[in-house]
Amino acid sequence: MPTYIALTYTADVDWTNPEHADEMAEYREFGQAAQAVIRGGSALYPTTTATTVRVSGGKGGDVLTSDGPYAETKEALTGFYLLECADLDEAVAVAATMPAAWNGAVEIRPVIST
Repeated sequence: MPTYIALTYTADVDWTNPEHADEMAEYREFGQAAQAVIRGGSALYPTTTATTVRVSGGKGGDVLTSDGPYAETKEALTGFYLLECADLDEAVAVAATMPAAWNGAVEIRPVIST
Protein backbone atom coordinates (compact mmCIF):
# COMPACT_ATOMS: atom_id res chain seq x y z
CA MET A 1 0.00 0.00 0.00
CA PRO A 2 1.22 3.52 -0.69
CA THR A 3 2.38 5.78 2.11
CA TYR A 4 1.33 9.43 2.35
CA ILE A 5 2.49 12.24 4.60
CA ALA A 6 -0.24 14.46 5.96
CA LEU A 7 1.23 17.83 6.93
CA THR A 8 -0.92 19.80 9.34
CA TYR A 9 -1.04 23.60 9.07
CA THR A 10 -2.70 25.41 11.96
CA ALA A 11 -2.19 28.40 14.22
CA ASP A 12 1.43 28.59 15.36
CA VAL A 13 1.00 27.69 19.03
CA ASP A 14 2.78 25.66 21.70
CA TRP A 15 0.68 22.51 21.88
CA THR A 16 2.24 21.65 25.27
CA ASN A 17 0.45 24.60 26.92
CA PRO A 18 -2.56 23.54 29.03
CA GLU A 19 -4.79 26.00 27.13
CA HIS A 20 -4.63 23.63 24.13
CA ALA A 21 -5.56 20.48 26.09
CA ASP A 22 -9.04 20.21 24.55
CA GLU A 23 -7.71 20.35 20.99
CA MET A 24 -4.93 17.90 21.81
CA ALA A 25 -7.63 15.54 23.10
CA GLU A 26 -9.30 15.80 19.67
CA TYR A 27 -6.01 14.81 18.03
CA ARG A 28 -5.70 11.82 20.38
CA GLU A 29 -9.26 10.80 19.44
CA PHE A 30 -8.34 11.11 15.75
CA GLY A 31 -5.22 9.00 16.35
CA GLN A 32 -7.25 6.25 17.99
CA ALA A 33 -9.90 6.31 15.25
CA ALA A 34 -7.32 6.21 12.44
CA GLN A 35 -4.78 3.90 14.07
CA ALA A 36 -5.26 1.31 11.32
CA VAL A 37 -3.56 3.60 8.77
CA ILE A 38 -1.24 5.78 10.92
CA ARG A 39 2.40 4.68 10.71
CA GLY A 40 3.91 7.62 12.60
CA GLY A 41 3.62 11.30 13.28
CA SER A 42 3.92 14.00 15.88
CA ALA A 43 3.06 17.55 16.81
CA LEU A 44 5.82 20.12 16.39
CA TYR A 45 6.96 22.89 18.73
CA PRO A 46 6.20 26.47 17.52
CA THR A 47 8.16 28.01 14.67
CA THR A 48 9.99 30.23 17.18
CA THR A 49 11.99 27.10 18.07
CA ALA A 50 12.99 26.46 14.44
CA THR A 51 16.47 26.79 13.00
CA THR A 52 16.71 27.34 9.26
CA VAL A 53 19.82 25.89 7.57
CA ARG A 54 21.25 26.98 4.24
CA VAL A 55 24.55 26.21 2.51
CA SER A 56 25.99 29.13 0.56
CA GLY A 57 27.57 28.29 -2.76
CA GLY A 58 26.09 24.81 -2.92
CA LYS A 59 27.50 21.51 -1.70
CA GLY A 60 30.52 21.98 0.54
CA GLY A 61 29.86 25.70 1.03
CA ASP A 62 29.54 27.61 4.26
CA VAL A 63 26.72 26.49 6.52
CA LEU A 64 24.48 29.39 7.50
CA THR A 65 21.84 29.11 10.20
CA SER A 66 19.16 31.54 11.32
CA ASP A 67 16.68 31.41 14.15
CA GLY A 68 13.05 30.92 13.29
CA PRO A 69 11.08 29.62 10.36
CA TYR A 70 11.79 29.96 6.67
CA ALA A 71 8.73 32.16 6.12
CA GLU A 72 6.31 34.20 8.19
CA THR A 73 2.78 32.92 7.72
CA LYS A 74 -0.56 32.97 9.50
CA GLU A 75 -0.69 29.18 9.56
CA ALA A 76 2.43 27.14 10.15
CA LEU A 77 3.49 23.52 9.73
CA THR A 78 2.54 22.21 13.17
CA GLY A 79 2.66 18.46 12.79
CA PHE A 80 2.53 15.44 10.52
CA TYR A 81 1.19 11.92 10.18
CA LEU A 82 2.48 9.08 8.03
CA LEU A 83 -0.51 7.27 6.60
CA GLU A 84 -0.54 3.93 4.82
CA CYS A 85 -3.67 4.03 2.67
CA ALA A 86 -5.00 2.14 -0.32
CA ASP A 87 -4.93 5.28 -2.45
CA LEU A 88 -5.13 9.07 -2.42
CA ASP A 89 -8.90 8.99 -1.98
CA GLU A 90 -8.53 7.10 1.30
CA ALA A 91 -5.74 9.45 2.46
CA VAL A 92 -7.98 12.46 1.74
CA ALA A 93 -10.86 10.86 3.64
CA VAL A 94 -8.59 10.27 6.66
CA ALA A 95 -7.19 13.82 6.46
CA ALA A 96 -10.72 15.24 6.49
CA THR A 97 -11.18 13.78 9.99
CA MET A 98 -8.08 15.52 11.38
CA PRO A 99 -8.74 18.53 13.63
CA ALA A 100 -6.28 20.57 11.51
CA ALA A 101 -8.64 20.25 8.53
CA TRP A 102 -11.43 21.95 10.52
CA ASN A 103 -9.57 25.18 11.34
CA GLY A 104 -6.44 25.08 9.21
CA ALA A 105 -5.30 22.81 6.40
CA VAL A 106 -3.86 19.35 5.80
CA GLU A 107 -1.50 18.82 2.88
CA ILE A 108 -1.27 15.25 1.57
CA ARG A 109 1.78 14.08 -0.37
CA PRO A 110 2.79 10.62 -1.52
CA VAL A 111 6.04 9.35 -0.01
CA ILE A 112 8.69 8.05 -2.42
CA SER A 113 9.49 4.45 -1.51
CA THR A 114 13.16 3.62 -1.57
